[in-house]
Amino acid sequence: MKLYYAAHTCALASHIALEDAGAEYSTVRIDFAANEQRSPEYLAINPKGRVPALVTGRGILTETPAMLAFIAQSFPGARLAPLDDPFAFAEVQAFNSYLCATLHVAHAHRMRGTRWADDPAAIEAMKRKVPDSVGACYELIEAKMLRGPWVMGDSYTICDPYLFTVAQWMEGDSIDPSRFPKVNDHRQRMSERAAVRKAIAVQLG
Repeated sequence: MKLYYAAHTCALASHIALEDAGAEYSTVRIDFAANEQRSPEYLAINPKGRVPALVTGRGILTETPAMLAFIAQSFPGARLAPLDDPFAFAEVQAFNSYLCATLHVAHAHRMRGTRWADDPAAIEAMKRKVPDSVGACYELIEAKMLRGPWVMGDSYTICDPYLFTVAQWMEGDSIDPSRFPKVNDHRQRMSERAAVRKAIAVQLG
């Protein structure tokens, strides 16, 4: 497998999961500063012009929830998801979908406002809203979704690298992590895992 990524993006979640799974894979860094995500070569991999993208033996996958589920199902021995329990696996998918469709979108309004508006005043208004909209997401995660010690409770799953990844953006979104002690504790414990440290070292190297 081959993972296309950019530093400081949600691609870190899949990178960590590949390490957790003990998968054999390689990585390709996409330089956003050089606009490589819009190059013909990368658009042939992912026409969306975004990261991550995962090249597999059966084709190319995009979208973090799908990639995480694929990794968990491809390496069942790693026990990264409750694959034998349809409801519990659906709960995993529901959490990851929330991060993808709600929290990440709220975060993107800080630097990607041109996706939704052309008016500079509207774009600035979206930026000002980010601390409130992203903060509301973490309020829900803290109070209702993060069971502890891991997202789904006692078992580590593909939800954990995903939450850890997006939680790295809290300070940039003007969110004080101390407001969310469960999320902050989770972020700290994740940062101590060998797979996490290895993936971060590669991405920032």
